[in-house]
Amino acid sequence: MSTVRAKKHLGQHFLNDKNAAKKIVDALDPKLGFTQVLEVGPGMGVLSDFLLQNDAYETWMIDVDDESIEFLADKYPQLEHRLIHGDFLNLDFSQHFGEKMAVIGNFPYNISSQILFKILDERNRVVQMTGMFQKEVAERCTAKAGSKEYGILSVFLQAYYHVEYLFTVKAGAFNPPPKVLSGVIRMTRNDRTELACDEKLFWRVVKSAFNQRRKTLRNSLSAVVTKDKMSDNPLYELRAERLTVNDFIVLTNEIANA
Repeated sequence: MSTVRAKKHLGQHFLNDKNAAKKIVDALDPKLGFTQVLEVGPGMGVLSDFLLQNDAYETWMIDVDDESIEFLADKYPQLEHRLIHGDFLNLDFSQHFGEKMAVIGNFPYNISSQILFKILDERNRVVQMTGMFQKEVAERCTAKAGSKEYGILSVFLQAYYHVEYLFTVKAGAFNPPPKVLSGVIRMTRNDRTELACDEKLFWRVVKSAFNQRRKTLRNSLSAVVTKDKMSDNPLYELRAERLTVNDFIVLTNEIANA
């Protein structure tokens, strides 16, 4: 098989800029201790070519596309069991990977958030992720408190990862070209092993706060804790986008004890 057709329903836009591909792969830092890297949606292997040149880690690939799997199996016969035909979102990491691993990819834009939340679910195993998303999503991941891009995704990811925006990739670097710019980010696990609060309540507080982001927290969080039980903490007078991860942890503890 000489090529793979990009399929719209899978959100496929194959990267054909080798310089960009090398920069994405080079952004991985094996000194973090991972010995396995999983590439998501390798397509025709533009990232894979560079990954397989590095002996510091073992490269794995997963793709849901039958045609891509057939192409990759022919191109990289040495992969054998390390080429997984399946859906990343349903992957049981414990069956294939050890305690420390990295994830990389030119990720399908139509399931970006699900991919990021899957990585978040595996945060005790995934010590680093480098990858490409729609630029708007990449900016949300890396946004800081106080910016209009800052939201639920920003808080959840930054609770457990140091998230960096690395560079922008233009539409012409892909086949077929997407209608948007793309952004490459790197997420590196931080030192936080667990939140210093009730994690389920934290998720609920953050979601409620941003679901009514135009309101102050004293109003947006009234479904989580009644106003008569809210303290005089000045954080309640702010909108969600002004609060850091630590601020949300403080409020979560207050609400838990209210």
